[in-house]
Amino acid sequence: MSHLPRFWNLGWSSFLDWWSNQSVVSEQGPSPLYGQQNMNEPLLDNSEGQLFLTEAFKVIIEEVLCKGTDVKEKVCEWREPEELAALLDLELRENGEPQHQLLQRIRDVAKYSVKTNHPRFFNQLFAGVDYHALTGRFLTEALNTSQYTYEVAPVFVLMEDEVLSKLRSLVGWAEGDGIFCPGGTISNMYAMNVARYRAFPEVKLKGMWSLPRLAVFTSQQSHYSVMKAAAFQGIGTENVFKVKVDDGGCMIPEDLAETIELAKSQGAVPFFVHATSGTTVQGAFDPLEPIADICDRQGLWMHVDAAWGGSVLFSKEHKHLMRGVERADSVTWNPHKMMLTGLQCSAILLKDTTHLLKHCHSADAKYLFQQDKFYDTSLDTGDKSIQCGRKVDCLKLWLMWKAVGSKGLEERVDRAFAHTRYLVEEMRSREGFELIGKPLFVNVCFWFIPPSLRGKENSPDYNDRLSKVAPVIKERMMKQGTMMLGYQPQGERVNFFRMIVISPQLSHQDMTFCLNEIERLGHDL
Repeated sequence: MSHLPRFWNLGWSSFLDWWSNQSVVSEQGPSPLYGQQNMNEPLLDNSEGQLFLTEAFKVIIEEVLCKGTDVKEKVCEWREPEELAALLDLELRENGEPQHQLLQRIRDVAKYSVKTNHPRFFNQLFAGVDYHALTGRFLTEALNTSQYTYEVAPVFVLMEDEVLSKLRSLVGWAEGDGIFCPGGTISNMYAMNVARYRAFPEVKLKGMWSLPRLAVFTSQQSHYSVMKAAAFQGIGTENVFKVKVDDGGCMIPEDLAETIELAKSQGAVPFFVHATSGTTVQGAFDPLEPIADICDRQGLWMHVDAAWGGSVLFSKEHKHLMRGVERADSVTWNPHKMMLTGLQCSAILLKDTTHLLKHCHSADAKYLFQQDKFYDTSLDTGDKSIQCGRKVDCLKLWLMWKAVGSKGLEERVDRAFAHTRYLVEEMRSREGFELIGKPLFVNVCFWFIPPSLRGKENSPDYNDRLSKVAPVIKERMMKQGTMMLGYQPQGERVNFFRMIVISPQLSHQDMTFCLNEIERLGHDL
């Protein structure tokens, strides 16, 4: 395996040729992993297991990474649920299956899964593949440890600390705290929980009955995790006050100030303002400086959900979108989105240096966090988390960052913006594409107006007919497997497309194809 790194530069086909010669499997296939039980021998045969993994890895490379990034292949192989269940033969049985059949299972899973690495997958806030990060993901799974104590995860405790420190420095903090969480929703929940603990530390011991009615403030276009967090933590969704946004989807600070006073007049106690850098649909960035001014005057915790937009901080050209973020108390950032580390990789970052995160969440489990260990027990970071077992999420980011450097990550961000500008100009030059505002970020929102609706904007049934266009085009593209992009309604706007432009596999030709394909799929509507 010492030859492996040189194939990163030669490409997957060369790597596959080399890899195919590394295993020797009989025509009958590998022998079973489980032999006859002998209590003096291990239950699992390592050599057979490693041989199976070798063969499985070849399938993954060919089906997921070669075909899955090839524009000549389909983005998805659509099947209806009943047909798909039958094809996959999902039933779990009493006896196991031979190796050749299991390898076919792997091929089937790959074939019928959505190829999110495909250049024409524009559907989510993640896309594409970084091979160094993917290597980190493979290594994470193979090592299979839990990131809660230095004794079982010494490398990753130190690595996580370094990565979090670097992320905080990009925010603008010389020191602070943080932890990797299983997704941006949980990171946002952490922020709300710690903010409540700072304001009312007795909540940890006495619960919500000891607190006044609390009030949370967020924009009308913030992520739904704010509502989930309020419900989960017993604050209540009725106590989440929605602040108005402008046409671009950005929070209006003047309305925030008025809404805070409204909540007070209703007997609620404000404690938490949730701003957004990169909203899910429009990619809007709330104005952080005036929001910070309001939070300072009112003594409120300011959280910035930069799960989507945080990566602009790598770019000298675009980091102005988050001007004022250093004044926040906490920041959510998902490198698995624009930075392409792969799911999942989300950090909650805090400016706090008084160990609020640990004080808020700790349970002092004596079997795990003994204070008389032979090493510095401050390295046992697991009590900062609401989890016990915690997956290692720092390695894939660390290895990718090591490979391309901050400069390489900046180039990716700038390239995504450049692609977005190209796409917008292409849309403006074509009849039938109607942009929803000027994109601030890499979210491009638009309607496709089919020929039958052009010039009929004043018809009484126009919006009703337009609302049906995007769902039909989406169905057609998925059933033909040509590409994927999302759609949604928003407020008074009927269904429109949202195209996310971030994949490093993406070219101008792919975006031109996308527009041509929408025209082809929707011309008869």
